[in-house]
Amino acid sequence: MKRLLVLPGMAAVLLLGGCLPSIGPDKEEVTQETEEMAEETVMIPDVQLKDEFYRPLLPFKKSASRGLVVKNIYTKYDVQEAEEGLMRLSAQHFDPKTNFFQEGQYIDKDTASAWLARNSADPSGLNPPEAKGEDAEEKPIYLAHIIEQNYLTLTDEKKVRLSGMSIGLALNSVYYSRDGKQTTITDEELEKQGMEMASTIVTRLRSKEGFEDIPIVVGLFKQEKRNSIVPGTYFATAFADKGKSAPAGWKEVNEQYALLPVSSDIDNYRDINTTYNKFKQDIDEYFPSFVNVVGTSFYKDNRLQSISFSIPIQFFGKSEIIGFTQFLTGKVKSYYSDIDIEVSVTSVNGPEALIVKKAGEEEYVHIYGY
Repeated sequence: MKRLLVLPGMAAVLLLGGCLPSIGPDKEEVTQETEEMAEETVMIPDVQLKDEFYRPLLPFKKSASRGLVVKNIYTKYDVQEAEEGLMRLSAQHFDPKTNFFQEGQYIDKDTASAWLARNSADPSGLNPPEAKGEDAEEKPIYLAHIIEQNYLTLTDEKKVRLSGMSIGLALNSVYYSRDGKQTTITDEELEKQGMEMASTIVTRLRSKEGFEDIPIVVGLFKQEKRNSIVPGTYFATAFADKGKSAPAGWKEVNEQYALLPVSSDIDNYRDINTTYNKFKQDIDEYFPSFVNVVGTSFYKDNRLQSISFSIPIQFFGKSEIIGFTQFLTGKVKSYYSDIDIEVSVTSVNGPEALIVKKAGEEEYVHIYGY
């Protein structure tokens, strides 16, 4: 197993000083022992912007299976949410205040590819064997990608070591066969297949030396169909505690993304849509020409948590952009004071302005070029 170690000389400083010595104003230095037992210097940033953000180990180490995610997950929205959503699930077990983040280092590209294969092509494949003819639709590929995240802690012995692992299984809601056919997979089938695959993966990880007592979080992610402009979400999670060979205590993850205006299956959808329509109407009245307002809302446990707006514009004058941004800021404060809001204004020239407002806090406004 890979292990992070503090050099003996550094440990002495830690005992005397009571904290890690600073390397510059915002980093702490420790050393990482690689699989080949060679040591290399790594940094731990001192700055943690928010309590729910994990601090990474530096220099950044890319995932051992990097490259497969772009190939196997349909949209950039799903790529981002599959990673960020797994961090949210991980935070329930691995405290961001005491754990450091590192991209997955233990499931390499060859292993991930083998596990993602059909078991008719690779004995370790988790997807069903390929079928032909009329039966092809009955055996879609369920598992699209495996996301691994590593969490590390600084121990009393002043060593930084692996203390937890999270595994996200990105599952297809629609399977696209090579002949162009589409097969919609039911939520019930996704849940069944995902739970079985999660159990198999945890069992395989437990068989690796050094992983017998590493806690493992697992999450099932339902990716959206191709060309979707909203991300999928995690819908179930479980936990394999130290020494447990399978995840237990499966729980529903009630999260959802939806475009505005939202449908009636969202709580308080009338109020949400009324506010959005007023916001958009005010923008339409500000400019006589049409301005598109794309709003994506995020819900947790059926409660609206945040909205992100993307507003592409066709004018180029800085005075117009400044005026429009100030106008938008006022409307954000009027209509969305109690939830998290992000408004991005873009043109053919690229980003023009950004407004970020956390619930109950003052807004941050940036106009690019100023």
